Amino acid sequence: MTSYRVEQLAHQYMKHDMISLHTELPAFPDGRIRLLYAVLSQQPAVSASRELFSVVTSLVQMGLDTHEMVENGILGGKEGTPVMRARQLKVLAGDYFSSRFYHLLSQAGQIEAVNRLSQAVCDLNRIKMNVYASMKQLKLNAEDYIQYGAEIKSGLFLSFTGFMHGLYEKLWPEMVKRFSRCELLLQELKAAERSEPSAAYGWGFWHVMQVGTDEDRRALAERRDDSGLIRHLMDQYGVVEKLSSMLRQSAVQLREWAGRLPSDKLIRELQPLIEPFFAAAAPKPAAALKELG
Repeated sequence: MTSYRVEQLAHQYMKHDMISLHTELPAFPDGRIRLLYAVLSQQPAVSASRELFSVVTSLVQMGLDTHEMVENGILGGKEGTPVMRARQLKVLAGDYFSSRFYHLLSQAGQIEAVNRLSQAVCDLNRIKMNVYASMKQLKLNAEDYIQYGAEIKSGLFLSFTGFMHGLYEKLWPEMVKRFSRCELLLQELKAAERSEPSAAYGWGFWHVMQVGTDEDRRALAERRDDSGLIRHLMDQYGVVEKLSSMLRQSAVQLREWAGRLPSDKLIRELQPLIEPFFAAAAPKPAAALKELG
């Protein structure tokens, strides 16, 4: 698999002096891109285009994730000139990345791929609008948060189902959804372990809002910026332990689903993508958790 080449090519199309100087970018979606590349390699009709499809999908995903950083207010802090510039550049960077996918696919005559990815972006934006409305009204529960999050992570990749053949066409949608769920749970677990600011907006928040006492729920809703309170409530409600258990269970289901693929070579190739989920979900000694905090 040349997924490292895919990442290198994608970053070449994302290079821009203003972006690199004044703003940070989200993490490259390496796991899902590797998964897409590996499965497309098994599709005779599009195998020759697997690198192109993987590069453009990563560009669109980076564009969406960059916009997400603005929409979720991750920058934080006072609205000074540097913050405003970074926010504006994030919007422009997201647009810039997304535009490159259209150019590359059009040059290659891949109009069907343009249509599929464009429709996927529209569908994802609609889902996000509904999720944000539910969040604002505090009408989301913890499992909804994971379900919607996995749906958003997998949306672009599901658009390639029509390029799959045979058993792959049936297995791919559930495969990418399960993989995306594991990625999201891993992301949530890391944030909770380190008591990162994003934990105040993640699964742990919705879990406490769902099962917590009236007092704890009110405090959490009113004091999301209080890191001490967040850490206390995450510990009190066992958020790290629950996320670890959920990740372990989801990783088992993902591995079992991958085992249904009709290629032993592909199954072996996907194992290094799945094993990190098990490693992250393994129980950690108390000393290690203290260091993370």
